[in-house]
Parts: sequence; structure tokens; C-alpha cells
Amino acid sequence: MTEEILSAVDGQLFAVWFLIGAALVFWMQAGFAMVETGFTRAKNAGNILMKNLMDFCIGTVVFILIGFGLLLGEDVVGLIGKPGLDIFTAYENFDYSKFVFNLVFCATTATIVSGAMAERTKFLSYCIYSGVISALIYPIEAHWIWGGGWLSQLGFHDFAGSCAIHMVGGISALIGAKLLGPRLGKFEKDKSGKIVKVNAFPGHNLPIGCLGVFILWLGWYGFNGAACTSVEQLGSVFLTTTVAPAIATVVCMVFTWIKYGKPDVSMCLNASLAGLVAITAPCDVTDCFGAIVIGAVAGLLVVFGVWLLDYKLHIDDPVGAVAVHCMNGIWGTIATGLFATTSAPGNDSVVGLFYGGGFRQLGLQLLGFVSVAAWTAVTITIAFLIIKATVGLRVSEEEEIVGLDSCEHGLPSAYAGFSIMDISNTMTMEVNETCPVRGTEEGSERSGCNRYDHDTGHGLWRTEGRRRDVSWC
Repeated sequence: MTEEILSAVDGQLFAVWFLIGAALVFWMQAGFAMVETGFTRAKNAGNILMKNLMDFCIGTVVFILIGFGLLLGEDVVGLIGKPGLDIFTAYENFDYSKFVFNLVFCATTATIVSGAMAERTKFLSYCIYSGVISALIYPIEAHWIWGGGWLSQLGFHDFAGSCAIHMVGGISALIGAKLLGPRLGKFEKDKSGKIVKVNAFPGHNLPIGCLGVFILWLGWYGFNGAACTSVEQLGSVFLTTTVAPAIATVVCMVFTWIKYGKPDVSMCLNASLAGLVAITAPCDVTDCFGAIVIGAVAGLLVVFGVWLLDYKLHIDDPVGAVAVHCMNGIWGTIATGLFATTSAPGNDSVVGLFYGGGFRQLGLQLLGFVSVAAWTAVTITIAFLIIKATVGLRVSEEEEIVGLDSCEHGLPSAYAGFSIMDISNTMTMEVNETCPVRGTEEGSERSGCNRYDHDTGHGLWRTEGRRRDVSWC
């Protein structure tokens, strides 16, 4: 009798923890909003906040209507769940906790795309493809992994979403950024059209970006740990979820210090996220040594990813979303087949290559990676091309120059009462940026601006591709 009572209490405690974990994952939306806002320019801050808000809200609507059924409905030949509206027709028997838990994960997938396509995407277009990801792309591939679909039947393992969430969001971000094109001034070309220089656009608020990373790290304990069913398993997941990002950050710091002469702050912040992404799939089946190796590789991979996109692929990713989520989502998926061990609490079946399991699990992980990547690449490309051909993906050059806050939302500034300048480390202001003196036409003239916007109170530089020194009037 005592054992039955303890078992019942234990079950109730983990049911409550399951919902607390879902709340922590929801709180990660704030982390994504802060990271993306801090790593981009001030004139687009409101637009990025709005996109992160609408990711979750639009995702909730479409997840109610179709996404939840496709993900967790009755399995249909291992490919999709059977769509249904049990949330309306059988509410008294509905699994409320499972719905909320899977909803917050779904919203995370969509929000990853926001950062890579920041500062030049139409807000309407963003709302459309965010809805498509939450309604169709994510639920179907997640059904393969978590809803009883064909990958789960084979034994593919992704405990919390390196593949199902981060890789899918990262691939979508990569394709979206490629189709969208770079921000104005990101790449400089010579007369033959060859790219000869890559310009960095420093984020306008690194403290906010750092706060976002810590919020995400905190939320990741719910992201990885919410589905645990024992205290021992939960403790082990917390350990691996702490070790991997810490190691990734240290390795990244040392590497950038050696390579560039100084430790790179923003790269190290992204390295923390890279380590978290990489450990997400194997967090429940690896040990401390595995977490150390996974984190170390992630810390190097994020630096390589940023370099690859900038200097080889020439794809503009303002916040490093592809390097963090796509590349480390793939790495975490594959690492499960290398470092899984039965010494991890609650794991008695998944064994990686380096722990005597042979190539079976590694093969399954590679199969899952290739299948989900192919599904995502095809479907999101179709979605982007349809949007591009109809409502368009990108704002005009003038709108990009002035900023999406003003043009897309009628917001003069996300920092009312502050004077914000976009400057480089040479203390110069880029063309077409907001004038340091605002509010009067005379003030703009005194600052050297040659166009005054009576609606916003901004003086704007209009000096054909040149830079000019900043001086306060």
C-alpha cells in the first residue's frame, strides 16, 4: 500500500514538473527575442520583438486547427497523425498537458528562422511562413520521431529536439536567408561582381543579447528535462545540459583568442547556445565524458559555421542562427549514435559506436538526419518560393535603410527618449542611418543631414554610398 501511494505521488510530481518544463520552454521565447534584438540594429528592434511574439501566437492558432493532430493523432502508415478536433469535440477527455508541451516546442522551431532573416523580411511574409512551419512542416516530421511514426518505430533517438526542432529551424533559416539575399552593404563586390569584403554589422545591444542567452540556458533545463520520468534521469539530464554548453563556450573562447588575438564576446554567447543545441538529442543517453566531447565540438563548429556562411557561401545570417541551430542540430543528432551509453539513468537500449554499440544506432541517426533534412528543405523551399512569387519576401531598399520598425509597424523607435546611433569601431556612421540630432529641421541641417522627415522627426544621411564622421551638434 505504501509503495502504491509513493508511486502515485511520484507520478503526480512528475506530471507537475512536465508542465513547469513547458512553462520554461515558453519562457525561451523571451530569450530568443532578446538574443535576436541585441545582435541586430536598433532600427529593427520592434520588428524582431513583434515577430517573436507572433511566432507563438500564430503557432498556437494553427497548432489547434491542424498541427496537433498531424503530430500526435492516430498514426497513418507511419507518416502523419490523423487530423482531428478533439480539443473541441472531446474536451473532457483531452490530454491538456501534452497539447501545451508540444505547442511550446512547435513555436520554438518557427522562431529560429527569425534571426537569420532579420532586418529585411516583410512582416506579412514572415507571418505566413511561420504559420506554415507550425501547421505542417514541424508536426509531420515530429510525428515521425515522437508521434509513433516510422523513425520512432525503427529506433531513432532524439530526446528533446536537436533534429526535430533545431535542425529543422536551422535548415529553414539557411534556405530563407539564401533566397532573401544579404542585407544592404553586407558584401562588397569588385567590378567583376566578385565579393572582396565581408562587412560586420555589430549588434546594437550586447547586454540584451547576453541576457537572452542566460534566459535560453535556464529554459533549456525544461526543454531537455521536462520529459524525464525519474529523479536520477532528471539529474543526469541537468548535468549534461550544463556541461556541454560550458565546455563549448570555453573552447570557443580559447579558439577565438588564439585565432583573432582577443576572445570574441558574441561568438562565445553563440557557443553557449551551440552546446545546448548539440546536447539536446543525446542529453538523456550520454554521460559526462560524452557531454564534454559534444560541447567541445560544438564550440568549434559554431565558429566554423559563421565563417562558412560569410566567406564561402556568402549568406547573410545576422545572429548566427544557422551555425548554432542547423550545424549543431545535425551534430547533436549524429553524436547520439556515437556517445549513447547504458550507464545513463533510464537508458537500457540506445548504445553508441564509442560505447560498444556498433554502427546500428549511428546508422539510424544518419537516416533520421537525412530524411528530416530532405523533408524540411523541400517543403520550406516550396513555401518560400510561393510567398516570394505572391506577396514577396523582402522589403524595398528604402524600407531596409530607414528600418522595419518605422516602415512595417509605424514605430519611430523602439527606444523612445534615447538617441541611438549605428556605429562601427571607427566611430563613423553608415549612410542612411538616423541623424544624431533629431526633432527639428534646423537640428538636421546643423548635423549635416540633407533630408528631414517631418513624420518621424529624423534627419537622414543621403550620401551615395560614402561614410561620414559623426559629430554631436
